[in-house]
Amino acid sequence: MNTPILRNFPLSLSASLILLALYSNVHAAENNPNEPEQVKTLATIVVTGTRANNRSQTQSLQPIDVISAKELTERTGSNELGTALSRIIPSINFPRPTVVDGTELVRPAQLKGLAPDQVLVLVNGKRRHTGAFINLGGTIGRGSAPTDLNAIPISAISRVEVLREGASARYGSDAIAGVINIILKSNPTHGEAGIKYGVYNKGDGEQKQSFVSGGTKLNNYGYAIFSGEWQDSQATNRAGPDLRDPKSSTYGQRTFRFGDPDSDEVKAALNLGYDLSDHTELYSFATYSHRNAETAGFYRLSNASNNIPALFPNGYLPIIQGQLDDFGAVAGIKGDWSDWHYDASVNYGLNRYDVDTKTINVDLYKDTATTPFGFQNGTLKNAQTVVNVDLSREFDVSALASPLNVAFGTQYLNQKYQIQAGDPASYYKSGSSGLAGFRSADAGEWSRDSYAAYLDLEANLTEKLSASTAYRHEYYNDFGHTDNASLSLRYAIHPAIALRGSASTGFRAPSLAQQYFTQTSSQLINGQFAEAGTFPATSQVAQLLGAEQLKPEKSKNYSVGLVLTPTDQLYVTLDAYQIDIDNRISLSSNINASSATVRQYLNSKGITDTNFNTIRYFNNASDTRTRGVDLVATYKWTDLPYGELNTSLAYNYNKNKVTHVDGNPAILDALGINLTRLDRREQYGLLAGSTPEHKFSLANDYKLGNFTVNTNLTRYGSFKSFSNSGEAKDQKFSAKWLLDLALSYQYQNWNFTVGGDNITDVYPDKDVYDINQPTGGSLPYSQFSPFGFNGAFYYGKINYRW
Repeated sequence: MNTPILRNFPLSLSASLILLALYSNVHAAENNPNEPEQVKTLATIVVTGTRANNRSQTQSLQPIDVISAKELTERTGSNELGTALSRIIPSINFPRPTVVDGTELVRPAQLKGLAPDQVLVLVNGKRRHTGAFINLGGTIGRGSAPTDLNAIPISAISRVEVLREGASARYGSDAIAGVINIILKSNPTHGEAGIKYGVYNKGDGEQKQSFVSGGTKLNNYGYAIFSGEWQDSQATNRAGPDLRDPKSSTYGQRTFRFGDPDSDEVKAALNLGYDLSDHTELYSFATYSHRNAETAGFYRLSNASNNIPALFPNGYLPIIQGQLDDFGAVAGIKGDWSDWHYDASVNYGLNRYDVDTKTINVDLYKDTATTPFGFQNGTLKNAQTVVNVDLSREFDVSALASPLNVAFGTQYLNQKYQIQAGDPASYYKSGSSGLAGFRSADAGEWSRDSYAAYLDLEANLTEKLSASTAYRHEYYNDFGHTDNASLSLRYAIHPAIALRGSASTGFRAPSLAQQYFTQTSSQLINGQFAEAGTFPATSQVAQLLGAEQLKPEKSKNYSVGLVLTPTDQLYVTLDAYQIDIDNRISLSSNINASSATVRQYLNSKGITDTNFNTIRYFNNASDTRTRGVDLVATYKWTDLPYGELNTSLAYNYNKNKVTHVDGNPAILDALGINLTRLDRREQYGLLAGSTPEHKFSLANDYKLGNFTVNTNLTRYGSFKSFSNSGEAKDQKFSAKWLLDLALSYQYQNWNFTVGGDNITDVYPDKDVYDINQPTGGSLPYSQFSPFGFNGAFYYGKINYRW
C-alpha cells in the first residue's frame, strides 16, 4: 500500500545516509562503527526472571535465551520481530494465517505451543499492553488478543531475553508459558541507517524498508536514542482456482486472496535516560506504530445468495481494511538510597484497531434497492495504565555464601476495553457481507483494576547451591484474589556442570476482550458459510444458553535442566518442562440458533433480534497438559586456519493435550440441546496437535576478512489438522527443511547484504481435502503451516553504521 505521507520517505532516508557518511568522517577516530551496541557473551548479565543484579546467562536458575540485535537482523531477511524470534528460538511458533477476518493483520506468536496471550511481553522490564483485536477464526491463537510484537521496531532493540519458564509469581498475569523481555538500545555513541528491498520467488510480496537509529549524549549526564522505520509490503497470493460451482461465471479462475496482506507501516521508538545525581536517574521510553493493512474475505460467487448480480455479475471479493495504532510509554525514576535500590514508574499503553470494509450489504439492497460499497465497521481499543514501585537490597547473612537479595514491591493495574459501533449500514440485518459492523448494542466501554504485592528472595546458599523464591498476591475487582509462588534451584556439580530446576504456580486473568467482545461475522461452519454470533459470557443470550462468568486460568509449572560450560567456547543447556493449566478459556462450539427449539426459547425470554445463524461464547471449558524438552548449544570455533565461525544449535520437543473437558450445561440439557464445549478441531488441533511437536535449527555465522556468511537451517516437524466432520478428513502434513542464506560485505562504515529466506522454495504439503470444501480448492495450503506458504524470498540490504 502507498500513502502520500510516506512516498518520499525512502528518498529522505537516502539523503540522510549521505549526510551521515560525511558526518562519520569527522568522528571516525572516536568510535568503531562496526562494534555492536552490546556484544553477547556467556557472561552477559540477564535481567529477566531475576531481581538480582549480577546473574549471567550461564548462572541463571531458569532457562533463558538472549538474542542480540545482530542475530535479529542477520539470521533472517524479515523485518518482523515475531518472525525473527521464531527462526532463532524453536519453542516460538509464528504462523501466517490468512482469510480469517483480519487476524492476519496482528499475527499471533506462541511459546511452547500455548495460546499467544499466555506469554507475557515486557519492554525494558515493564509490562506491555495487549491488542484490541481478538482472533475468532479457526487458526492458531483462536480466542486470544495477544500483544502485537511487530509494532516494535527491530532497529530500536539492543537484545531480547526470552524466559522459557512460568513467571506469574514475579510478573503477574499472562506469564504462564514464559516471558519475552525486549531491551531497547541505550548506547548513544553508535548509530545505524539502512534500506532493504525484497521480493518473493513468485514475483509478488514486494517489500521496501528504510530505517534509522541513533542517539546523542545529554550533557554527559544522560542519553537519548531514537529509532524509526518505514515499510511497505505488497500482498502475496497463493490461492488456487475456484472450482466450487461450474455454473458460476468465474469457475476455474483464481478469485480468492490467500497470502500475506497488503500493508504499509511506520514505527518509532525513543529511549531516554538522565542522571540527576550519582545515585538517581530519570528514565523514559516510548514506542509508536501506525499500520494500514488490507486483506480479504471469502469470494462471493456470481450465482450465490450473498451476491447481487445486478451489481456484480461475476461475483465479488469482500475487502477488509485495518488501521492499527499502537502506543506505549513509560516514565520513571530509579536509583540508590542508603543501601536500597528503588524503581518507581508509570506505564501507559494503547492499541487501537479501526475496521473498514469494501463490500455490500445484501439485505439493505433487497429492502431499499441501494447499498454502500464501503463501510466503517467500528473501532476496538485496549488500554492499560500501570504504576509500579519496586525496592531491593542485599543483606549480608553469615550462613550464606553470598548476600541475600531481597526485593519487594507493589503494582496498580488499570485496564480498559472499548467497542465503538460502525455506521448503521454496516450492521443492518446481516450486515456488510464478509464482516458485519459492530452494532450500537455491541458498543461500550469496560474497565477493571487490580492491585498486587510481591516478595522476591535470591541468594547462593552455598558455593554450589543457589536458590530463588517469589510470592505474589493480586486482587482483581472482577474475579477476586489470586496467590502465586515459585521456587528455583541451581546446583553446580562441577565448575562446568550444573543442574537446575523450578516449580511455580501461575495464572492468566480473562482479558476484557474475552469478557465483552460481541460481533457477528461470516464463518465456515461444518462445511457451510454461516453468520456466527459471538457473545460475552455475561450477556443475556449467552447466560440463557449455559454461559458462566469467566474465571482466571490457573497453572502449575515444573522444569528440570542441565547446564554445561566445559570451555569458554561451548555452552549447552538441556531443559525438560511440564505445564498443567486448569480452566482454559476458549470459544465454545456453535449452537444452532436457527433451530426451532432455540428460536422459541430465546423468543420466550424476550430476545427477538437474531441476525445470526449460530451462537457461541467464551467459557472455561478444559484443562490441558504441556510437556517438552529444550536443547540449546552454542560453540565459538577459535582454531580455524582462516576466519571466525560461530555455531548455534537448538531443538524443541513440545506436546500439548487436553486432559479434561466440561460437560453440557444443565440449561441446555433441559432443552435437549447438546453443546460441544470443544469441537474436534479445537480439542485435538488448536489446543494440541496443530503445531509441530519437533523443531530444530542450526545456524552458522562465518566471517573471513570483510565477508560474512550467515546460514540458518530449520526443520519444522510434522503437524496435523483435525476436521469437525470426523477422523476420515484429518490430515498429517509432513516435516520440512528450510534454508536461509545471506552474504555480507563490509566496506568501511558500509555493509552490503544479499540473501534469501527459504532459498530452496519449500512449500507445505497441500490440503488434500480443500478441493471438496466450500472454497473449492481456492485455499490449497493449511493455515497451521508454521512457516507460511509463500515460498522463497530474496532480498538486498545496504546499511551504514557510525
